[in-house]
Amino acid sequence: MTCIILFTDFGPSGPYIGQMESVLRLTAPNVPVINLLSNAPTADPRLSSYLLAALRYSFPVHGIFLSVVDPGVGGERRAVVLQANGQTFVGPDNGLLNTVAVQSQKVQWSEIIWRPDHCSMSFQGRDLFAPIAAKLAINAADNSLRPFERNDLSAWPPDLAEVIYFDHYGNAMTGLRYGEAFSGKTLTVNGITVKQAGTFGDVEEQQAFWYKNSSGLIEIAVNKGYAKQQLALELGMAISLKLS
Repeated sequence: MTCIILFTDFGPSGPYIGQMESVLRLTAPNVPVINLLSNAPTADPRLSSYLLAALRYSFPVHGIFLSVVDPGVGGERRAVVLQANGQTFVGPDNGLLNTVAVQSQKVQWSEIIWRPDHCSMSFQGRDLFAPIAAKLAINAADNSLRPFERNDLSAWPPDLAEVIYFDHYGNAMTGLRYGEAFSGKTLTVNGITVKQAGTFGDVEEQQAFWYKNSSGLIEIAVNKGYAKQQLALELGMAISLKLS
């Protein structure tokens, strides 16, 4: 079943999510809308792209991701639709969708050529991206898209050895997908070295560790603590892993 999934940096307060949902429900009233994330790294499509790529696996093949982290809204960047491994992503062509593309096998890019009668230069999430996502959900996007080929992503890394997101508990997600090659290695971030653990109960209280999180990413945490504060972590901090 098709559903529309919201991924934005709009924050939990303010009218923006509600305004986009209004457009979606008016155009595609029978399509479920899921607000997946509204606090993606603010105005940072590069970091957000790795988070989006990891979170997409919790949703069905026919899911449509309305993805808006768009500091260049109203500028020259394209408005695009990416079809990747059966899922669809609608958003700005500013790097936000690139990680999904480079991690996928079947990829098709299209430029959104449809324009509404009125389109705010500062809120294209509501006026351009949301209508297209809704039209795609009800198979009414004919003549709205123009496919194009791109060959400019060869240097875009499929994984990122940086902190990309902090959750409510202060845990720090990284842009590295866990693989067996990382097993048993120590992780260094901000000059602090932590060891791997299976889960929180495997370490003492207030002890820092890293583990494979529920989205398959390497994550840094403190048992019954707040890793962001206790380790003085920031978005974009580099991490490294090596044998101890």
